[in-house]
Amino acid sequence: MRFTVSSLVANGPDPVTGVRRTPNEKLHNVIDQAVTAEELGYDGYGVGERHGEPFLSPAPPVLLSAIAARTSTIRLFTTVTVLSILDPVRVAEDYALLDQLSGGRLELIIGKGNDPRHFDLFGLPEERQWDALAENYALLRRLWREEKVTWEGGTRPPLKDATISPRPFQDPIPVWHGSATSTQSTDLAARYGDPLFSANSFHPLAKYKALVDHYRECWEHYGRDPKDVRVGTSFGGLFIARRSQDAVEGFRPYWDALFNSAAGKHNNSPFESLEDALERGSALVGSPQQVIEKIHRYHEAFGNEVVGIGVDSLTEDVQHEQLELFASEVAPVIRRELP
Repeated sequence: MRFTVSSLVANGPDPVTGVRRTPNEKLHNVIDQAVTAEELGYDGYGVGERHGEPFLSPAPPVLLSAIAARTSTIRLFTTVTVLSILDPVRVAEDYALLDQLSGGRLELIIGKGNDPRHFDLFGLPEERQWDALAENYALLRRLWREEKVTWEGGTRPPLKDATISPRPFQDPIPVWHGSATSTQSTDLAARYGDPLFSANSFHPLAKYKALVDHYRECWEHYGRDPKDVRVGTSFGGLFIARRSQDAVEGFRPYWDALFNSAAGKHNNSPFESLEDALERGSALVGSPQQVIEKIHRYHEAFGNEVVGIGVDSLTEDVQHEQLELFASEVAPVIRRELP
């Protein structure tokens, strides 16, 4: 099993202290968090793309470049790149440059995004989001694999003999597909033989398992070997304590803030309370053994090879504490039991 940490760079008031960092402070907190993740032995660090408050992550390649300069081994993820609204030529150039700067440590996770505000901002009708994602990805793949690309479609002006520079360091840059709501994302991943990353944040396991199962069905439909399927699984929160009661109460203010936020309401989560979310959802909250057991439960359902966690909503000193506890108490056990 591999472990990644990610951030959407949300910069609201701290649910415990009430303090809101300046944008400069928050951005440097994320960079420091990635450095800590590398020092603690995590395999990857991801930055999501969001446009509008309270998020400070409209340009993941810029922030990931700063992280690349402070790290040397950790893989760099986008969680996710909202490819439906972006020019694939610009994406191909930006991320090829980042891949060169990082020495080939980049992995993209693409998707249509989880914030409807970006459709009006970038002039994309929401009903075209999936068609735009599929078309843009087809072009992005060609730009990274071919030179002198000639192309015509509906999302940008035509291309004639276009070659991006620099070329990616990797040949090609690995691409995952983020999945949270639709079988269109799982079908697209299977069609190209790409890995899938399941979001799992706001709903019970069964909803996301249905999407992963659909991905596996499509994978075989397209004539691929089931043994080659690759799945990553994110978890909606982390808070570990020696006593489970302390973990629950420690996490409660952060959970309340998240589920009362615009993002929480937009996702129409069915959870009625924190206790309900912990019982039916993915949040890794409890004793180390309880967290280990939940990771096993999701692995049994999804067959994932990557576990993604996030501590971005936590108070800064708690972030470091939780990353360290997970790295020392949970990760070694999971790596041994699920190699």
